[in-house]
Amino acid sequence: MNRIEEKFAALRAKKEKALIVYLTAGDPSLNVTKQLIFALEKAGTDIVEIGVPFSDPTADGPVIQEASQRALKAGATLEGVLKMVSEVRKVSEIPIVLFGYFNPVFAYGVKKFALAARAAGVDGVLVVDLPCEEAAELRNYTDKMGIDFISLIAPTTGKERLKKIAANATGFLYYISITGITGTAAPKIENIKSEVAKIRNITDLPIAVGFGISQPRQAREIGHFADGVVIGSAVVRLIDENKNKRNLLKIVSDYISGIKKELR
Repeated sequence: MNRIEEKFAALRAKKEKALIVYLTAGDPSLNVTKQLIFALEKAGTDIVEIGVPFSDPTADGPVIQEASQRALKAGATLEGVLKMVSEVRKVSEIPIVLFGYFNPVFAYGVKKFALAARAAGVDGVLVVDLPCEEAAELRNYTDKMGIDFISLIAPTTGKERLKKIAANATGFLYYISITGITGTAAPKIENIKSEVAKIRNITDLPIAVGFGISQPRQAREIGHFADGVVIGSAVVRLIDENKNKRNLLKIVSDYISGIKKELR
């Protein structure tokens, strides 16, 4: 088992649900991102998604778009992100998923990326703009490296396509709780519950729910039927609002601790 599979198995044994937290790498700096990963792990984060900054993050809302722009201006690159992950690996075994778009990977070199990601200690990749029909361009290399290919499922995903995605996915399935871009609306719990039930009928993979989740109450309600929740824009916003404060790590940690408490 890899780190992602081991984590979900350990959580099931404890009857806990996974807290997955997204960070935009390099906002406000790669060093701060690294320190945040350590702080988040201590606060109860189970899996961390590291957003690789990209100039045109079309699936992301304004909060993450702006964070991506700040990170790029600060000099963040895919190579720099991989180096940071390798530094994290010296002291932490927290599962790490690289989240982003295919363009930076393609520009870096797909085979080179797979090798470098494996060497750095990346456990999974989630490439927003690489649908299952085109995923082989990356998976021909990442699968061989034992890197999970995390797949997205949207409320608009049809039954046949859902079966196709689930049959080829690894790690866990990421259910998008709302249509549209990240961080712009609150999800409707009953709708999510119904859709997650449909997904469960066709796969044994863990199902994590993300997009629009920011409150402990939402996490608790979703945790009743999903295997995990993803917190993204809310954390990115909190970091930006407090990036110049000495107690940034504590502010973010306290927020995440409050979410994780509802998933135990």
